[in-house]
Amino acid sequence: MSWQETFATRFGPGALCGLRLGDWLRLLWANRFSVDPAYWPRAAMVTAASLQNSAFAVWEHWRYDAAIRATTPQPPLFILGIWRSGTTHLHNLLARDRRFAYPDFFEVFYPHTFLSTGWLNRRILAKFLPQRRPQDNVRMAIGEPQEDEFALNCLTQMSWVLLWTFPRGAEHYERFLTLRQASPEEVARWQSALKWFVQKLTYCHRRPLVLKSPAHTGQIKLLLEAFPDARFIHIHRNPYNVFQSSLHSARTAIPWWTLQRPDHAGLEERTLDQYEEIYDSYFDERRLIPAGRLHELQYEALVADPVGQLRATYEALQLPDFAVAEPAIGEYLASIRGYETNRFGRIEPPWKEAVARRWRQCFDEWGYAT
Repeated sequence: MSWQETFATRFGPGALCGLRLGDWLRLLWANRFSVDPAYWPRAAMVTAASLQNSAFAVWEHWRYDAAIRATTPQPPLFILGIWRSGTTHLHNLLARDRRFAYPDFFEVFYPHTFLSTGWLNRRILAKFLPQRRPQDNVRMAIGEPQEDEFALNCLTQMSWVLLWTFPRGAEHYERFLTLRQASPEEVARWQSALKWFVQKLTYCHRRPLVLKSPAHTGQIKLLLEAFPDARFIHIHRNPYNVFQSSLHSARTAIPWWTLQRPDHAGLEERTLDQYEEIYDSYFDERRLIPAGRLHELQYEALVADPVGQLRATYEALQLPDFAVAEPAIGEYLASIRGYETNRFGRIEPPWKEAVARRWRQCFDEWGYAT
Protein backbone atom coordinates (compact mmCIF):
# COMPACT_ATOMS: atom_id res chain seq x y z
CA MET A 1 0.00 0.00 0.00
CA SER A 2 1.41 3.40 -0.99
CA TRP A 3 1.61 6.27 1.49
CA GLN A 4 -1.14 8.02 -0.49
CA GLU A 5 -3.45 5.03 0.01
CA THR A 6 -2.59 4.91 3.70
CA PHE A 7 -3.39 8.61 4.01
CA ALA A 8 -6.69 8.17 2.12
CA THR A 9 -7.89 5.38 4.41
CA ARG A 10 -6.81 7.03 7.68
CA PHE A 11 -6.94 10.78 7.24
CA GLY A 12 -8.30 11.72 3.82
CA PRO A 13 -11.46 13.86 3.88
CA GLY A 14 -12.96 11.76 1.08
CA ALA A 15 -16.14 13.07 -0.51
CA LEU A 16 -16.43 15.87 2.08
CA CYS A 17 -13.25 17.72 1.16
CA GLY A 18 -15.10 20.55 -0.62
CA LEU A 19 -17.71 21.32 2.05
CA ARG A 20 -18.09 24.79 3.49
CA LEU A 21 -18.00 25.08 7.28
CA GLY A 22 -21.73 25.75 7.66
CA ASP A 23 -22.66 22.75 5.52
CA TRP A 24 -20.23 20.54 7.42
CA LEU A 25 -21.68 21.57 10.78
CA ARG A 26 -25.24 21.01 9.57
CA LEU A 27 -24.24 17.57 8.31
CA LEU A 28 -22.71 16.70 11.68
CA TRP A 29 -25.80 18.01 13.48
CA ALA A 30 -28.09 15.91 11.27
CA ASN A 31 -26.06 12.84 12.22
CA ARG A 32 -25.87 13.78 15.93
CA PHE A 33 -22.10 14.30 15.65
CA SER A 34 -21.80 10.54 15.44
CA VAL A 35 -18.22 10.15 14.23
CA ASP A 36 -16.48 7.04 15.51
CA PRO A 37 -13.12 7.65 17.27
CA ALA A 38 -11.14 5.86 14.55
CA TYR A 39 -12.30 8.56 12.11
CA TRP A 40 -11.72 11.66 14.24
CA PRO A 41 -8.56 12.48 12.22
CA ARG A 42 -10.65 12.43 9.04
CA ALA A 43 -13.28 14.67 10.65
CA ALA A 44 -10.52 17.07 11.70
CA MET A 45 -9.24 17.19 8.12
CA VAL A 46 -12.77 17.94 6.85
CA THR A 47 -13.09 20.74 9.42
CA ALA A 48 -9.78 22.30 8.42
CA ALA A 49 -10.64 22.08 4.71
CA SER A 50 -14.08 23.59 5.31
CA LEU A 51 -12.55 26.74 6.78
CA GLN A 52 -10.53 27.36 3.61
CA ASN A 53 -13.49 26.40 1.41
CA SER A 54 -15.75 28.88 3.18
CA ALA A 55 -13.34 31.76 2.74
CA PHE A 56 -12.67 31.12 -0.93
CA ALA A 57 -16.35 30.36 -1.64
CA VAL A 58 -17.29 33.88 -0.51
CA TRP A 59 -14.68 35.38 -2.81
CA GLU A 60 -15.58 33.13 -5.73
CA HIS A 61 -19.30 33.86 -5.38
CA TRP A 62 -18.61 37.62 -5.37
CA ARG A 63 -16.19 37.43 -8.28
CA TYR A 64 -17.88 34.96 -10.65
CA ASP A 65 -21.48 34.16 -9.73
CA ALA A 66 -23.15 36.80 -11.87
CA ALA A 67 -21.19 35.66 -14.94
CA ILE A 68 -21.89 32.01 -14.16
CA ARG A 69 -25.63 32.57 -13.91
CA ALA A 70 -25.58 34.51 -17.17
CA THR A 71 -23.99 31.54 -18.96
CA THR A 72 -26.25 29.42 -21.16
CA PRO A 73 -24.93 25.86 -21.39
CA GLN A 74 -25.43 23.63 -24.38
CA PRO A 75 -27.51 20.50 -23.71
CA PRO A 76 -25.35 18.00 -21.81
CA LEU A 77 -24.70 14.40 -22.77
CA PHE A 78 -25.51 12.19 -19.76
CA ILE A 79 -23.95 8.75 -19.31
CA LEU A 80 -26.37 6.47 -17.46
CA GLY A 81 -25.80 3.05 -15.95
CA ILE A 82 -25.68 1.53 -12.48
CA TRP A 83 -22.40 1.28 -10.60
CA ARG A 84 -19.94 -1.24 -12.00
CA SER A 85 -21.57 -1.25 -15.44
CA GLY A 86 -18.70 0.40 -17.31
CA THR A 87 -19.76 4.03 -16.94
CA THR A 88 -16.24 5.15 -16.01
CA HIS A 89 -14.70 3.44 -19.03
CA LEU A 90 -17.26 5.05 -21.33
CA HIS A 91 -16.76 8.47 -19.70
CA ASN A 92 -13.00 8.20 -20.15
CA LEU A 93 -13.42 7.32 -23.82
CA LEU A 94 -15.80 10.18 -24.62
CA ALA A 95 -13.60 12.63 -22.72
CA ARG A 96 -10.90 12.12 -25.36
CA ASP A 97 -13.07 14.01 -27.82
CA ARG A 98 -11.86 17.55 -27.17
CA ARG A 99 -15.03 19.02 -28.64
CA PHE A 100 -16.61 18.04 -25.32
CA ALA A 101 -15.71 19.07 -21.78
CA TYR A 102 -16.17 17.14 -18.56
CA PRO A 103 -15.86 17.80 -14.83
CA ASP A 104 -12.54 16.53 -13.56
CA PHE A 105 -11.56 15.21 -10.16
CA PHE A 106 -10.71 18.61 -8.69
CA GLU A 107 -13.84 20.33 -10.01
CA VAL A 108 -16.32 17.84 -8.59
CA PHE A 109 -14.70 17.70 -5.17
CA TYR A 110 -14.33 21.50 -4.91
CA PRO A 111 -17.42 22.83 -6.72
CA HIS A 112 -17.59 26.01 -4.65
CA THR A 113 -13.99 27.06 -5.20
CA PHE A 114 -12.35 25.41 -8.21
CA LEU A 115 -12.12 28.67 -10.16
CA SER A 116 -10.17 30.37 -7.35
CA THR A 117 -8.05 27.65 -5.76
CA GLY A 118 -6.97 25.49 -8.68
CA TRP A 119 -3.61 27.27 -9.01
CA LEU A 120 -2.60 25.93 -5.57
CA ASN A 121 -4.89 23.11 -4.50
CA ARG A 122 -4.63 21.12 -7.70
CA ARG A 123 -0.92 20.62 -7.12
CA ILE A 124 -1.37 19.80 -3.43
CA LEU A 125 -4.22 17.36 -4.03
CA ALA A 126 -2.33 15.68 -6.86
CA LYS A 127 0.49 14.80 -4.45
CA PHE A 128 -1.90 13.12 -2.01
CA LEU A 129 -4.11 11.39 -4.58
CA PRO A 130 -3.54 7.61 -4.91
CA GLN A 131 -2.71 6.55 -8.44
CA ARG A 132 -5.40 3.86 -8.59
CA ARG A 133 -8.96 3.42 -7.38
CA PRO A 134 -9.27 0.87 -4.58
CA GLN A 135 -12.12 -1.08 -6.14
CA ASP A 136 -10.78 -1.78 -9.63
CA ASN A 137 -7.26 -0.42 -10.15
CA VAL A 138 -8.51 2.20 -12.63
CA ARG A 139 -6.11 5.13 -12.89
CA MET A 140 -6.91 8.25 -10.86
CA ALA A 141 -5.48 11.66 -11.66
CA ILE A 142 -6.45 15.21 -10.82
CA GLY A 143 -7.47 16.06 -14.40
CA GLU A 144 -9.32 12.82 -15.22
CA PRO A 145 -13.13 12.75 -15.70
CA GLN A 146 -15.13 12.30 -12.52
CA GLU A 147 -18.76 11.96 -11.43
CA ASP A 148 -20.80 15.12 -10.96
CA GLU A 149 -22.48 13.29 -8.05
CA PHE A 150 -19.61 14.35 -5.80
CA ALA A 151 -20.22 17.99 -6.65
CA LEU A 152 -23.92 17.62 -5.88
CA ASN A 153 -23.01 16.03 -2.59
CA CYS A 154 -20.94 19.09 -1.63
CA LEU A 155 -23.54 21.53 -2.92
CA THR A 156 -26.66 19.94 -1.42
CA GLN A 157 -25.73 17.13 1.00
CA MET A 158 -28.45 15.14 -0.75
CA SER A 159 -26.58 12.24 -2.30
CA TRP A 160 -26.13 8.49 -2.12
CA VAL A 161 -22.45 9.24 -1.36
CA LEU A 162 -23.47 9.93 2.25
CA LEU A 163 -24.66 6.32 2.54
CA TRP A 164 -20.97 5.44 2.62
CA THR A 165 -20.00 8.37 4.86
CA PHE A 166 -22.68 7.92 7.52
CA PRO A 167 -23.80 4.29 7.11
CA ARG A 168 -25.93 4.42 10.26
CA GLY A 169 -28.02 7.10 8.55
CA ALA A 170 -28.63 4.96 5.47
CA GLU A 171 -32.41 5.13 5.72
CA HIS A 172 -32.31 8.93 5.43
CA TYR A 173 -29.81 9.12 2.56
CA GLU A 174 -31.40 6.34 0.51
CA ARG A 175 -34.18 8.84 -0.24
CA PHE A 176 -31.78 10.62 -2.58
CA LEU A 177 -30.92 7.57 -4.67
CA THR A 178 -33.60 8.42 -7.25
CA LEU A 179 -35.10 11.44 -5.38
CA ARG A 180 -38.54 9.91 -5.81
CA GLN A 181 -38.94 9.97 -2.03
CA ALA A 182 -37.49 13.46 -1.64
CA SER A 183 -39.72 16.45 -0.89
CA PRO A 184 -40.56 18.98 -3.63
CA GLU A 185 -38.32 21.51 -1.88
CA GLU A 186 -35.42 19.06 -1.84
CA VAL A 187 -35.90 18.22 -5.50
CA ALA A 188 -35.95 21.91 -6.44
CA ARG A 189 -32.75 22.53 -4.49
CA TRP A 190 -31.05 19.53 -6.13
CA GLN A 191 -32.06 20.64 -9.64
CA SER A 192 -30.94 24.20 -8.95
CA ALA A 193 -27.53 22.96 -7.77
CA LEU A 194 -27.11 20.75 -10.85
CA LYS A 195 -28.02 23.57 -13.25
CA TRP A 196 -25.67 25.97 -11.47
CA PHE A 197 -22.80 23.47 -11.57
CA VAL A 198 -23.36 22.88 -15.30
CA GLN A 199 -23.39 26.64 -15.85
CA LYS A 200 -20.15 26.99 -13.89
CA LEU A 201 -18.44 24.23 -15.86
CA THR A 202 -19.63 25.78 -19.11
CA TYR A 203 -18.36 29.20 -18.03
CA CYS A 204 -15.00 27.59 -17.33
CA HIS A 205 -14.66 25.30 -20.38
CA ARG A 206 -16.94 26.88 -23.04
CA ARG A 207 -17.87 23.49 -24.53
CA PRO A 208 -20.80 21.07 -24.24
CA LEU A 209 -20.45 18.70 -21.28
CA VAL A 210 -20.32 14.93 -20.91
CA LEU A 211 -21.61 14.10 -17.42
CA LYS A 212 -21.66 10.77 -15.62
CA SER A 213 -23.30 9.64 -12.41
CA PRO A 214 -24.79 6.18 -11.85
CA ALA A 215 -27.55 7.72 -9.72
CA HIS A 216 -28.72 9.73 -12.74
CA THR A 217 -29.94 6.42 -14.17
CA GLY A 218 -32.97 6.71 -11.90
CA GLN A 219 -33.37 10.50 -12.25
CA ILE A 220 -34.28 10.91 -15.93
CA LYS A 221 -37.44 12.92 -15.32
CA LEU A 222 -35.58 15.44 -13.17
CA LEU A 223 -32.72 15.70 -15.65
CA LEU A 224 -35.12 16.40 -18.51
CA GLU A 225 -36.90 19.07 -16.48
CA ALA A 226 -33.54 20.78 -16.01
CA PHE A 227 -32.19 20.12 -19.53
CA PRO A 228 -35.04 19.31 -21.96
CA ASP A 229 -32.69 18.85 -24.96
CA ALA A 230 -30.18 16.61 -23.19
CA ARG A 231 -28.93 13.39 -24.78
CA PHE A 232 -28.38 10.11 -22.96
CA ILE A 233 -26.19 7.03 -23.33
CA HIS A 234 -27.14 4.09 -21.16
CA ILE A 235 -24.57 1.34 -20.67
CA HIS A 236 -25.53 -2.04 -19.20
CA ARG A 237 -23.58 -5.10 -18.09
CA ASN A 238 -24.37 -8.67 -17.09
CA PRO A 239 -26.28 -8.26 -13.79
CA TYR A 240 -24.41 -11.12 -12.13
CA ASN A 241 -21.11 -9.34 -12.75
CA VAL A 242 -22.57 -6.06 -11.53
CA PHE A 243 -23.74 -7.70 -8.30
CA GLN A 244 -20.35 -9.22 -7.50
CA SER A 245 -18.44 -6.10 -8.46
CA SER A 246 -20.76 -3.88 -6.41
CA LEU A 247 -20.13 -5.93 -3.28
CA HIS A 248 -16.39 -5.77 -3.85
CA SER A 249 -16.53 -2.04 -4.51
CA ALA A 250 -18.40 -1.30 -1.30
CA ARG A 251 -16.03 -3.36 0.83
CA THR A 252 -12.88 -1.79 -0.64
CA ALA A 253 -13.96 1.83 -1.19
CA ILE A 254 -16.01 2.60 1.93
CA PRO A 255 -12.86 2.86 4.13
CA TRP A 256 -11.82 5.84 1.99
CA TRP A 257 -15.07 7.70 2.71
CA THR A 258 -16.63 6.72 6.00
CA LEU A 259 -16.86 8.50 9.35
CA GLN A 260 -18.52 5.52 11.03
CA ARG A 261 -17.27 1.97 11.34
CA PRO A 262 -18.80 0.14 8.36
CA ASP A 263 -21.02 -2.85 8.99
CA HIS A 264 -21.27 -5.04 5.91
CA ALA A 265 -24.03 -7.21 7.33
CA GLY A 266 -26.92 -6.97 4.90
CA LEU A 267 -24.73 -5.57 2.10
CA GLU A 268 -26.08 -8.08 -0.42
CA GLU A 269 -29.66 -7.16 0.34
CA ARG A 270 -28.94 -3.42 0.12
CA THR A 271 -27.23 -3.95 -3.24
CA LEU A 272 -30.29 -5.78 -4.54
CA ASP A 273 -32.59 -3.04 -3.24
CA GLN A 274 -30.60 -0.16 -4.75
CA TYR A 275 -30.29 -1.74 -8.20
CA GLU A 276 -33.99 -2.57 -8.18
CA GLU A 277 -35.01 0.95 -7.16
CA ILE A 278 -32.84 2.63 -9.78
CA TYR A 279 -33.96 0.39 -12.63
CA ASP A 280 -37.62 0.54 -11.69
CA SER A 281 -37.26 4.28 -12.15
CA TYR A 282 -35.18 3.95 -15.34
CA PHE A 283 -37.62 1.66 -17.12
CA ASP A 284 -40.52 3.89 -16.07
CA GLU A 285 -38.92 7.19 -17.12
CA ARG A 286 -36.82 6.42 -20.20
CA ARG A 287 -39.99 6.74 -22.30
CA LEU A 288 -39.87 10.46 -21.49
CA ILE A 289 -36.70 10.88 -23.55
CA PRO A 290 -37.55 12.09 -27.08
CA ALA A 291 -36.77 9.79 -30.00
CA GLY A 292 -33.17 9.93 -31.13
CA ARG A 293 -31.83 11.19 -27.80
CA LEU A 294 -31.19 7.85 -26.03
CA HIS A 295 -28.72 5.18 -27.10
CA GLU A 296 -28.31 1.92 -25.19
CA LEU A 297 -24.93 0.26 -25.18
CA GLN A 298 -23.69 -3.12 -23.92
CA TYR A 299 -20.51 -3.05 -21.84
CA GLU A 300 -19.31 -6.37 -23.19
CA ALA A 301 -19.71 -5.11 -26.77
CA LEU A 302 -17.88 -1.86 -25.92
CA VAL A 303 -14.92 -3.83 -24.56
CA ALA A 304 -14.84 -6.11 -27.60
CA ASP A 305 -15.12 -3.33 -30.20
CA PRO A 306 -14.75 0.11 -28.61
CA VAL A 307 -14.24 2.06 -31.82
CA GLY A 308 -17.16 0.41 -33.62
CA GLN A 309 -19.50 0.85 -30.66
CA LEU A 310 -18.56 4.49 -30.19
CA ARG A 311 -19.00 5.21 -33.89
CA ALA A 312 -22.50 3.71 -33.71
CA THR A 313 -23.23 5.82 -30.62
CA TYR A 314 -22.18 9.04 -32.36
CA GLU A 315 -24.39 8.18 -35.32
CA ALA A 316 -27.40 7.21 -33.20
CA LEU A 317 -27.31 10.46 -31.20
CA GLN A 318 -26.23 12.66 -34.13
CA LEU A 319 -23.08 13.75 -32.31
CA PRO A 320 -20.25 15.50 -34.20
CA ASP A 321 -18.22 13.55 -36.78
CA PHE A 322 -16.65 10.60 -34.97
CA ALA A 323 -13.66 10.54 -37.30
CA VAL A 324 -12.34 13.73 -35.69
CA ALA A 325 -12.18 12.06 -32.26
CA GLU A 326 -11.05 8.62 -33.38
CA PRO A 327 -7.25 9.24 -33.27
CA ALA A 328 -7.34 10.51 -29.67
CA ILE A 329 -9.60 7.66 -28.62
CA GLY A 330 -7.23 5.22 -30.27
CA GLU A 331 -4.30 6.67 -28.32
CA TYR A 332 -6.22 6.29 -25.07
CA LEU A 333 -7.14 2.68 -25.86
CA ALA A 334 -3.48 1.94 -26.55
CA SER A 335 -2.53 3.45 -23.18
CA ILE A 336 -4.80 1.05 -21.26
CA ARG A 337 -4.03 -2.03 -23.32
CA GLY A 338 -3.46 -4.95 -20.98
CA TYR A 339 -5.78 -3.68 -18.26
CA GLU A 340 -7.65 -6.57 -16.66
CA THR A 341 -10.99 -6.33 -14.89
CA ASN A 342 -11.53 -7.91 -11.48
CA ARG A 343 -12.27 -11.62 -11.46
CA PHE A 344 -14.60 -13.14 -8.91
CA GLY A 345 -15.57 -16.66 -7.94
CA ARG A 346 -19.02 -18.13 -8.28
CA ILE A 347 -21.96 -16.39 -6.65
CA GLU A 348 -23.39 -18.32 -3.74
CA PRO A 349 -26.58 -20.06 -5.00
CA PRO A 350 -29.07 -18.18 -2.75
CA TRP A 351 -27.75 -14.81 -3.94
CA LYS A 352 -27.57 -15.93 -7.55
CA GLU A 353 -31.23 -16.93 -7.36
CA ALA A 354 -32.11 -13.60 -5.74
CA VAL A 355 -30.32 -11.64 -8.48
CA ALA A 356 -32.03 -13.65 -11.23
CA ARG A 357 -35.45 -13.21 -9.63
CA ARG A 358 -35.32 -9.60 -8.47
CA TRP A 359 -33.41 -8.20 -11.47
CA ARG A 360 -35.26 -10.34 -13.99
CA GLN A 361 -36.42 -7.41 -16.10
CA CYS A 362 -32.81 -6.44 -16.76
CA PHE A 363 -31.87 -9.97 -17.84
CA ASP A 364 -34.85 -10.07 -20.18
CA GLU A 365 -34.47 -6.53 -21.50
CA TRP A 366 -30.83 -6.93 -22.51
CA GLY A 367 -30.71 -10.62 -23.37
CA TYR A 368 -28.46 -11.90 -20.57
CA ALA A 369 -28.92 -15.55 -19.57
CA THR A 370 -30.00 -16.28 -16.01
